[in-house]
Amino acid sequence: MTTAVDTRQVRDLAVAALAWVSAHRGDFALGADALTADGPVDLTWKPLGELAQTCVSVRRCTPPSDPLHACASDLLDFAWQQTGRGELFLRLQRTEPFATYPLEVYSVFAGAGLRHTGYEVAAGAVARSRGWRLTEHEPTRRLGLLNAERRSGIHRPERFAQALGRTWLGGLPEPWTFERTSGYALTHVVFHLTDWGRTAQDVPAELAAYLTDWLPPWLDTCLDAGMWDLACELLIVAASLPQPIDAATLQDPWRRIARVQHASGALPLMASDPARTHEADPEPSFVHGYHSTLMLAFAAALTQGVPV
Repeated sequence: MTTAVDTRQVRDLAVAALAWVSAHRGDFALGADALTADGPVDLTWKPLGELAQTCVSVRRCTPPSDPLHACASDLLDFAWQQTGRGELFLRLQRTEPFATYPLEVYSVFAGAGLRHTGYEVAAGAVARSRGWRLTEHEPTRRLGLLNAERRSGIHRPERFAQALGRTWLGGLPEPWTFERTSGYALTHVVFHLTDWGRTAQDVPAELAAYLTDWLPPWLDTCLDAGMWDLACELLIVAASLPQPIDAATLQDPWRRIARVQHASGALPLMASDPARTHEADPEPSFVHGYHSTLMLAFAAALTQGVPV
């Protein structure tokens, strides 16, 4: 990486963010409500799955000798233990056989080599049914589900290219139609295409060229609006392209993120007052800080590991 981005500063952001996550690992723990059919998935399985995904991604872009790698490995082991080493996925499968979130979360662990044979057999049987294939999903979610199936060893004839063409980003929309919802959709399209930054070569050339042109102004827009969470996701995308965004272009975005990271390492989802986006807000609560802090850790680890 060139000196246009301060690699030491970017690394410090990742270290501080993972330190906050480690200090709050208990907040990621699953409670009894995680196994009920009407349980609060967004407050139980979603945070745990995002913790696991961030840890897997950080491990991939750091050498085993790196303390960041060790920290991510420790947190990933914690997350796997929370699932009963995969046993809870089988219990969820029996409770909600056509729910997709168990497979989506499980696939994160499977991609890291942590597997539960019994669950994979049960999930595979359901995934081969017409009911599973015909269930309607938003296009970006469909792409994510296909990636989850691939990670878990489930192979169906539906193609990534077909699913990609139905997404907002896949249609190469007018750049001025970008807004918060489409922003989150486009970042996840790239996450699913590249298996969260692992296979940058899987981004089609036309899509990569489009993102190279328009991601920088979109990133500036998000930073101006104090959308720290979405800005970090866009920084992940920037480092996940076949030819990563020029480092000089990312110098100011990283400096702005550094200014608003809390001393504890946490990063708020959004600025409390978009008119004052140059100042750090008070430390956010777990619910309002865990995702943005995880995305910051991932973005910083991936950026420092990508040669530009």
